[in-house]
Amino acid sequence: MFRFLTAGESHGRELIVVLDGVPSGLALDLDGVRRDLRRRQGGYGRGKRMSIESDTATIVAGIRHGRTTGAPIALRIENRDWVNWQHTMSADARIPDGAGGAKRAPVTRPRPGHADLAGGLKYGHEDLRDVLERASARETAARVAAGAVARQLLQQIGIRIASHVVAIGAVTIDAADPVAFTEIAQLPDDDPTRCTDRKAAAAMMAAIDSARDAGDTIGGVFEVAAAGVPPGLGSYAQWDTRLDGRLAQALMSIPAIKAVEVGLGLESARQPGSRVHDEIVVRPTDGDGGVPFARPTNHAGGIEGGVSNGEEIRVRAAMKPIATLMTPLRSVDIVTLEPASAAIERSDVCAVPAAAVIGEAMVALVLAGACLDRFGGDSIDDFRRQHASATAAIARRFTAPARGGAE
Repeated sequence: MFRFLTAGESHGRELIVVLDGVPSGLALDLDGVRRDLRRRQGGYGRGKRMSIESDTATIVAGIRHGRTTGAPIALRIENRDWVNWQHTMSADARIPDGAGGAKRAPVTRPRPGHADLAGGLKYGHEDLRDVLERASARETAARVAAGAVARQLLQQIGIRIASHVVAIGAVTIDAADPVAFTEIAQLPDDDPTRCTDRKAAAAMMAAIDSARDAGDTIGGVFEVAAAGVPPGLGSYAQWDTRLDGRLAQALMSIPAIKAVEVGLGLESARQPGSRVHDEIVVRPTDGDGGVPFARPTNHAGGIEGGVSNGEEIRVRAAMKPIATLMTPLRSVDIVTLEPASAAIERSDVCAVPAAAVIGEAMVALVLAGACLDRFGGDSIDDFRRQHASATAAIARRFTAPARGGAE
């Protein structure tokens, strides 16, 4: 079974991720992991925390001499800001002598839109810092590290993943047709908006500036595309094995994501079937071993009936504005029950470009699990061989029989 778990708090000592089920023999490019972590830290509208942290992943277990062993992989990401939060976030019952940072007052004024109040009610916390430290999107750095490993596994069978921002607030890209995967993949790592439309990108940055000046925040929409995905991932046989369902759950688990679309998404409810469903045509294979079917359109986003159909996977996620406002909304102090302004924590004005990178990681993790479900393999050689065998078997099924004999 392919799975992962994360641990750690926003201002704790470190984040940890354990990734189980990766086949042995995968040569792990740690620079690739660090690259994805750097991309997550970027983007226009990010807060001061990103100037403090310089995320890098350290291997703790599961890799020897640069290759996976088949055992669980453990990675850690140090929180550099921990030095300023030792007094507040110490795990010891007694605060150690010399602990860094000031003693911070308990958080008792929950922020509307954050997990503060709901989490406090669930777990019985009187200091809501016990909630917000774990509910913080800082945890997603660990997911990106895990997703970078999953991405390298998928690359072994030719699957590539990229993302771009399609909207910030009311500003959207000007694209009647889906943006080509090649164009998305060519976006520079340090692009401030992760937007392929230069005119829209400038307007997006202006919208972020306006929100910042008003003490407000702003959300948006990003799209993740996966190319080279083979047909047959997922299943229609049970509700929890449907690939679109698994992708939607993974993307919805990212903090502040409030909606997910696959392919045409909500627009498919507004159009007749003749404009929604992707027609099937014959694709000349020329002996390339591929599936002899193609789609002139990809409104389904590469998934039909919960199963990948061989086209690009296309999923979009809508991110609400960050819950911490520099001009705070009304709230209530949970100790005094008196009206109060919501607490202010160090935060971003906009994190949509960063969320797109997190989206890539979650899509990579889901697709890696689906590929291992379909092709199996305890070693990377087995994984590649069984993928090639399954692909060849599909191609053989649809090879035209040699003509001859009586007509």
